[in-house]
Amino acid sequence: MILAIDVGNTNTQFGAFDDDEKLVFESRIATNNFRMEDEYAVTLMDILKLYGADAHDIKGAILSSVVPPVTVQLKPAVEKVCGCKVKTVGPGLKTGLNIKIDEPAALGADLAAVAVGAKEKYPLPAIVIDLGTATKVLAVDKSGAFIGGIIAPGVKISAEALAAKTAALPLIGISGEPIKKVIGVNTIDCMRSGLLNGAAFMLDGFIESFEREIGEKCTVIATGGFSSVIKPLCKSDFILDENLILTGLLEIYKKNK
Repeated sequence: MILAIDVGNTNTQFGAFDDDEKLVFESRIATNNFRMEDEYAVTLMDILKLYGADAHDIKGAILSSVVPPVTVQLKPAVEKVCGCKVKTVGPGLKTGLNIKIDEPAALGADLAAVAVGAKEKYPLPAIVIDLGTATKVLAVDKSGAFIGGIIAPGVKISAEALAAKTAALPLIGISGEPIKKVIGVNTIDCMRSGLLNGAAFMLDGFIESFEREIGEKCTVIATGGFSSVIKPLCKSDFILDENLILTGLLEIYKKNK
């Protein structure tokens, strides 16, 4: 099996692929900047045990991370448990992605991985929406080149900012009952509508603008922790693929065997 790991600001995602490139299991834990190497090793062993996997079956591993302190602890932990070297997405690792932005080396490992996943799995051109701690919308043209995108505050960050910067508004949960009306009739409903419908309306606008600038209809794929919450509120039609980054990491691993 090949172990793929993505360290995000909020969650760390693990996925293992068998020899037929089928996802055997997927697991998420909270990202913790203060967890030590042995703690990550114990956590990984528990995850493998939970899904009936054996560390000795892991033949290789690949890691993407936007949290350097976690990378420093997690990478040696994986190598200790699985007995294999961990490839880290970044400069020096081949992605097969033609990156057409001002500073290609500055492209985040997570953005590179989801773009590679979209390129390998879906018809091009493609728009990738990553709804995590930050909201990212990325464009991959019909030649498979990464041509840019946008980064905006994520839903959770926006909710925290509302609570922190106002005297009377509470910190609210994002999940819960589906939103049925745009017009809220109490404070909580007003905030939930503003946060969730606001994100959906923003995405509809970006999809329309991206397609206009690209010059043709695109395959639109949504991934990330909030994708299943926001998708029903959007008018645009798109594919929900919560494990897109794991697919991209597997493809990058194969290119660097």
